[in-house]
Amino acid sequence: MSIDAPHHTLRFGIKTTPMHLTYDDILRVWEEADELPELDDAWLWDHLMPLAGPPGGAVLEGWTLLSALAARTTRLRLGLLVTSNRLRAPAHLGKIATTVDVISKGRLIMGLGVGGTRQPAGPNPAVAEYAAYGLPLPSPGEGLDRLAETITILRRMWTEEVFDHDGLFTTLRGTRNGPGPVRPGGPPLLLGGWGDRTLRIIAEHADIWNVPGPPHNGTDWIAERARVLDAHCAAIGRDPAEITRSAQIIVDYADPAATRAHVRALAAVGIRHVVLALPRPYPDHAARWLVDEIVTPVRENGA
Repeated sequence: MSIDAPHHTLRFGIKTTPMHLTYDDILRVWEEADELPELDDAWLWDHLMPLAGPPGGAVLEGWTLLSALAARTTRLRLGLLVTSNRLRAPAHLGKIATTVDVISKGRLIMGLGVGGTRQPAGPNPAVAEYAAYGLPLPSPGEGLDRLAETITILRRMWTEEVFDHDGLFTTLRGTRNGPGPVRPGGPPLLLGGWGDRTLRIIAEHADIWNVPGPPHNGTDWIAERARVLDAHCAAIGRDPAEITRSAQIIVDYADPAATRAHVRALAAVGIRHVVLALPRPYPDHAARWLVDEIVTPVRENGA
């Protein structure tokens, strides 16, 4: 199952990163976006400390904020792009996500990723964040194994009345999850990532695959990663068309033509869902600007 059947071939979401911003800053963007049918979904992130700017700046916790925004909107699909699998115990995460799904009346998309892991080289912002909140950084291999186990637990919480689980990292006894999710089977599962092993997990479990696009990654790289995903799907006998291809890009207020070009390039390599991330501070009527300057012109030109 992918996101709801689209009314356009290319669908659009909006992302507000809750860093150095107030709740009111984010709420006004979401409430405006909720009134604009050209935007299908809205997203937050999942960090506990700023990744840029003053280190003491404000950051709102993702799932708590998502619950508040779910209660203030009525139409937008919504989620975290993506939930860090290391910040919450798997069954606890399942309970949190189910609660947001119920509050939103079934609008949740369950975005999930490995989260922070130990890296052999280069800057790693997860080190400071995890140390500040008392969280150990696992190896990349352990992070992937934990991700796969969490997916299993989420699926069971959304489909079984009661169950036990004996996994590599989690033991559960008599787990119940009432009320269950609104939709049979639970929310669609969006998995973010691009490594070869991550793409294997995505091939096995995801309804939606999301990857960072411009300015972080070019379309040639995304196309190459998509071919790896296709190969994993072939190896397990899954139709790769079952997985919606999604990318997020950072919009440029000063050069909307460049953002439109990025969107068209992504569409040309098979991306069917584009999340438009807004840089801070948000201008007045930021969601309307996205529709007028990005979404409508791209659709009118056939992308």
